[in-house]
Amino acid sequence: MFKKIILFLLIGTIVGCGSSKSTIVTTKKPVGWKYSKPTQNGSSSKVSSQSTTKPISTNEVTYAYIAQYNTVAMANMKTYGIPASIILAQGILESGAGQSDLAMNANNHFGIKCHNDWTGDKVYKDDDSLQECFRKYNQASESYQDHAMVLTSKKRYANLFTLPKGDYKSWAKGLKDAGYATDPRYPEKLISYIETYNLSQYDTKVLGNKIAKEQAKVLLDDNFGADEASLYEIQKGDTFYSVSKKFNLTVEELKQKNNLTENTLSIGQKLIVK
Repeated sequence: MFKKIILFLLIGTIVGCGSSKSTIVTTKKPVGWKYSKPTQNGSSSKVSSQSTTKPISTNEVTYAYIAQYNTVAMANMKTYGIPASIILAQGILESGAGQSDLAMNANNHFGIKCHNDWTGDKVYKDDDSLQECFRKYNQASESYQDHAMVLTSKKRYANLFTLPKGDYKSWAKGLKDAGYATDPRYPEKLISYIETYNLSQYDTKVLGNKIAKEQAKVLLDDNFGADEASLYEIQKGDTFYSVSKKFNLTVEELKQKNNLTENTLSIGQKLIVK
């Protein structure tokens, strides 16, 4: 009997050993997490996809850029005659609103290349060709200053300064025609930035009532060839009242025809009177 008990115990032990399996441990990623790209040391870090930190939008970045540089753009407009709207639009486009490698590493906000006359610091990056030379500045304001110097000192940009300062569309097209950029859609992109972010307001702040005079000049130039008889050239002693009476107009009608708001006239100035 004792032997039978021992035999049953041995059989039970053998059966139990044969049926055992190794345990496979599985791990499940917590909900709301994902792995980021490998870090520099080769490991991966977890990033919560349920983070409460709101990413900065492109609009916010652009508005911050405009807030930071509109003052220097207006100062350059006053000094050099380049519309502030054009300066800001070029800065946004060329530097990715200050986020491009050139802007962040070289303070170059306008993609200005070295050229033969550049003696300052340089950086190299691929552009139209491999490893082209670009100017490097100590601070962004130097880039804005250099942008103004490039436009005012090179003959190919001279025609830009015959354009009305409030006519950003003509300036945008003029830059492309002068060879500032190779992108065929460069003018459209500048105009889009100006109109999307209301950059022309900074032109208005600089020009004030001069915008009305420039618009009137454009209007006069457009009409001069078509009907010279409809224009009157201001003589010494003329006033709005005397001119309006001469052509059976009211002073208000005369101002409206010429898009004028001020009460002053200049000798040689041409007014639309019909």
